[in-house]
Amino acid sequence: MVSAWDTLDDRLRPVVQASTDEYARVRPALEAVTAEMEASLRAVFDESTVKPLFIASRTKSVESFRDKASRTLPPENPDEVPTLLFPDPLRNLTDLVGVRVIMTLPHEVDEAANLIKRQRAEFDCRGDREKDIGSIESGTYGYSSRHLILRTIQNDTVREYHRLLDPSQKPNGSYLFEVQIRTVLAHAWSEIEHDIRFKAGDPRAWSPYFDRQFTATAAMLETVENEFAELHERYETVTGFWDEEGEGSAPLTPNRIRHVWMTLLPHVNRKAGDDWGWAAELLAAHGLKTTMDLAGLLQAEAITEVRAALDHRYSPGPDRLLDDLLLWRFGKKHIDLTAEPEDAPSKPRRESLGRRYRQMQLYRAREA
Repeated sequence: MVSAWDTLDDRLRPVVQASTDEYARVRPALEAVTAEMEASLRAVFDESTVKPLFIASRTKSVESFRDKASRTLPPENPDEVPTLLFPDPLRNLTDLVGVRVIMTLPHEVDEAANLIKRQRAEFDCRGDREKDIGSIESGTYGYSSRHLILRTIQNDTVREYHRLLDPSQKPNGSYLFEVQIRTVLAHAWSEIEHDIRFKAGDPRAWSPYFDRQFTATAAMLETVENEFAELHERYETVTGFWDEEGEGSAPLTPNRIRHVWMTLLPHVNRKAGDDWGWAAELLAAHGLKTTMDLAGLLQAEAITEVRAALDHRYSPGPDRLLDDLLLWRFGKKHIDLTAEPEDAPSKPRRESLGRRYRQMQLYRAREA
């Protein structure tokens, strides 16, 4: 790949090469700074409930430093010497030390960034931007990544680096470095894109279709991340149903029953405006009055057994399925508590429950 160094004006090469040689000399000390920054951030997360998937760091390579130091601004006149974009790259560049914090889900990216920014005794946040915000506002796609620029505060390892860089100056232990926080899917996408878009061969071999494919994969990535986020939210909701001191103790009002049912069994639905009071009455007949009671009833294994035992010709709605689950668990007691009296002149519900109960008994006998 043709780099900025390869196309650099010959009149600027000595300056850039001198900076590159100096960077090569001090880079081992900067690697020590990188290792300490990674260790410091690991310690931050070790003491928190926010847990990254992994944390990695890197010190910019000498070749990469030279290429970035070679970037120029176009001159006003063709005969003039271009201006270096970074005239003092050892002090102008904030990405010589970089730490990546890789999270699992999108909402964790913000949690991680906020946690890091609160470590004011160690770091001063001098920059915070969402890399994908521009593409969101323009209606296009790109990977999302939170970028923080942090400044160390009176750090001894940084002081050692400063002494090596410029012995004539009093070291203050202050150094700017970059932290990138992104999800694992965004990380994979950006790594592949970087390898193809920036590390591939001669840019003359680039095809516009590559951009189209990257845009398409970024759109799919956003969809997948949204699905994972929804899965996580549903998981948090469902686990809350089993919290005896929280959601699990919430009483089973008709609206509460609808919420629990539509969270656990959204595919077994009723019309939007239906009243679920009937369900509250059925459950209360057996003393089932809390969210945890209902969650315990609506278990996948029991539903599978009921479906197999009754061999439904049509997929039952919530009213029939709930009735059958109560019959499966409580047997004849469910019939006596919720059906007509045995001596009633007409007893269609008792007869229907009786037929289904006999089917369940036959099924259990076969499966025993």
